[in-house]
Amino acid sequence: MYCLRTPEERFAELPGWPWAPRYLDDLPGLEGVRVHYVDEGGGASGTALCLHGNPTWGYVYRHMIPVLLGAGLRVVVPDLPGFGRSDKPVRESDHGFALHRRLLLDLVERLDLQRITLVCQDWGGILGLTLPHAMPGRFIRLLAMNTTLGTGEGLSEGFLQWRQYVRSTPDLAVGRLLARGKPELSEAEQRAYDAPFPDATFKAALRAFPEMVPDRPEAPGAEDSRAAAAFFEGQWSGDAFLAIGMRDPVLGPPVMRALAARIRGARPPLEVPQAGHFVQEWGEPVARAAVAAFGLAPA
Repeated sequence: MYCLRTPEERFAELPGWPWAPRYLDDLPGLEGVRVHYVDEGGGASGTALCLHGNPTWGYVYRHMIPVLLGAGLRVVVPDLPGFGRSDKPVRESDHGFALHRRLLLDLVERLDLQRITLVCQDWGGILGLTLPHAMPGRFIRLLAMNTTLGTGEGLSEGFLQWRQYVRSTPDLAVGRLLARGKPELSEAEQRAYDAPFPDATFKAALRAFPEMVPDRPEAPGAEDSRAAAAFFEGQWSGDAFLAIGMRDPVLGPPVMRALAARIRGARPPLEVPQAGHFVQEWGEPVARAAVAAFGLAPA
């Protein structure tokens, strides 16, 4: 697997991001591929595992991390290969559902994460929601935002339009895309979203991920997703808090309400009227509401 590595200087002076980088480069099957993660906090209340989607990276959680730390959680925020400070495989075919899911399972084990609150959005949920049934003793809470289970049962029209847009835009301008959903995003914040990608050769993951969403029952990842759905419907005993960015045409209200219906004991989702797909950009009040619902002490 040939990878590119984003120069460190592109990550200098990121607004709202004081967290020290950490790296692993020996995860099984990815030997030599450097994977970045943030790991902060003492963990008296357990661990928050924050999983980003496409085309963002851990930076999308900058508004939520302080709240989660203030609630006594150890906060771990990895960047999937192809994103953020992690290495960038240059071939779209190097990316696959099984590879990225296996990486997350191995990361949980390597860092020995316990009493996990899974915090997820977009692909962070498409992959992350398949983790608890594989290691149920480690997960106790769920905070899910604008995501879904890739069971292969069909895709929303909004997602199909997004997939087509990415196909026609091989050099996706990430910062500009985020600013379309949140016009008040500063130029410095837009540059932070663009930082991982000096040019289009670094963006294979951005092009690959829309094609990886299971769109038929036999698609890679669909079986694991159906097993996850069955687990959340019948065996999940943890707490669950869902939030919906109401302006999201891709994984918005209909998709999230369907997900909530599959999660045993889930509360009615919190609606965030001003938020689009990238709910974490409005994440501080979402995190505070979740912390209160979970009965954790706020910052």
